Amino acid sequence: MNKLELITSLKEKADISKTDAAKAVDVFFGSMAESMAHGERVEIRGLCSFLVRKYESYTGRNPKTGKKIRIKTKKLPFFKSGKDLKERVDY
Repeated sequence: MNKLELITSLKEKADISKTDAAKAVDVFFGSMAESMAHGERVEIRGLCSFLVRKYESYTGRNPKTGKKIRIKTKKLPFFKSGKDLKERVDY
């Protein structure tokens, strides 16, 4: 499911306009992204949680040349599925 399909589904199920559904989806995901940008954890009970993990710097290799390079410290989003979601997927 992509963003447009999500908006269409919300529009049909909530019986609202496509514009209102698009605003709701934008606010929802915008708020999640903003919270994660501030290092906060986002949890949707029974479905999943999103958090930011910090990865320390390490030595890697340039795949083209094979030369060793230093990979900088970075923060990346991490998704963890909830128990209910795992059970729904593994039926």
